[in-house]
Amino acid sequence: MNILVYRWNSYNYIDIIATFQSMGHQVDVIEQELESYDEDESFAARLHGILQQKNYDFVFTVNYFAVISGVCQQMGIKYVSWSCDSPLLSMYHKNVFLDCNYFFLFDKTNYLEFKGMGVKHIWHLPLAVDTNRLDELFAQDTMDKMQLVETDSGNASKHSVRDFAGGISFVGNLYEKNSYDELETRFPEYLRGYFDAVMEAQLNISGGNIIEPMLTADILERVSEYFELKDSFSDLGLVFATTVLGFKTASLQRQRALLALVAKFPVNLYTNTGGDTLLRVKNCGSVDYWSEMPKVFRYSKINLNFTIPNIKSGLPLRIFDVLGAGGFLLTNYQAELPDYFEIGKDLACFESEAELVEKCSYYLTHEEERQQIAKNGYEKVKNCCSYRKRLKFILEKIGEE
Repeated sequence: MNILVYRWNSYNYIDIIATFQSMGHQVDVIEQELESYDEDESFAARLHGILQQKNYDFVFTVNYFAVISGVCQQMGIKYVSWSCDSPLLSMYHKNVFLDCNYFFLFDKTNYLEFKGMGVKHIWHLPLAVDTNRLDELFAQDTMDKMQLVETDSGNASKHSVRDFAGGISFVGNLYEKNSYDELETRFPEYLRGYFDAVMEAQLNISGGNIIEPMLTADILERVSEYFELKDSFSDLGLVFATTVLGFKTASLQRQRALLALVAKFPVNLYTNTGGDTLLRVKNCGSVDYWSEMPKVFRYSKINLNFTIPNIKSGLPLRIFDVLGAGGFLLTNYQAELPDYFEIGKDLACFESEAELVEKCSYYLTHEEERQQIAKNGYEKVKNCCSYRKRLKFILEKIGEE
């Protein structure tokens, strides 16, 4: 089977392409920065030319690009997209209803929304992890460490292994730069107070999102005076709740949680988005997704996940990455967690800041139980959440296997 992949900066492309190839398929890749996800005449012309030169079975992307959908519809070729972000604002475009589209959304709430709109080819599909790739990484890491030990102390070693061991670690964005902070001074005091109350309420709710329902018609009418909605069939409430309040809420949640933890335990932060204002939190800087991040997950005693409120029910990629690396995961509750994991056996979960601190205290002092949970989580994703299983599901649904 011939597959054309449009590749952008999503982390999971390498695993997806490698898995397609290991399944015996031919994969070609096109890369180009788009002027817009919706329209880009030069890219559309280039894609059209490529599709004319070779007989492809389908075009594949992570997330959805309306410009690609339009070209595929013209060419009579299937367009397959698998989401890794939610909600995908790029899907709120008229091209979403084209017959060429085959959607696979990791957030069940988002999937049900578009299915209810009448989108024809759409399925719910969680994200995945390649444990084989990670196993090879750690096997090489073990060999490097052995060689370091064997190297004479007076000689410089050709290998260096960074020490990623830690107690509590978080790898991720703090969203310290967000559009709410840029807009806040433009809002009248009434709106600022209302938004503060909405975000505070959201911070006290686990496994659900109340931000969008709290944006009433009256509030949105006031918002429209300060916030412009670009061309889309999504409504102002969705866009504002996602791009403005959602990211600000995530920033508050993550920073508050880390500060609550560091008051009692050492905490390592791996990020490229600041974090210097979090006193006593050890800012370790950014880590490479492929070579370093898995080592943080494997060698930290506790790995944290905070799911951004924009993801209403689904499980973000970080959950699979931590478990696939053999790390112990402590995550906020998400509605879809019990569908795939046994809480307390495969991973641990918290529903409040107080419970987060309590669970960290418990698992830091229960070594064997923590290690067993990490092992169970690894086995679960290895057996049930591989890219091969996910891509096999996609090929079955589009009728190409």
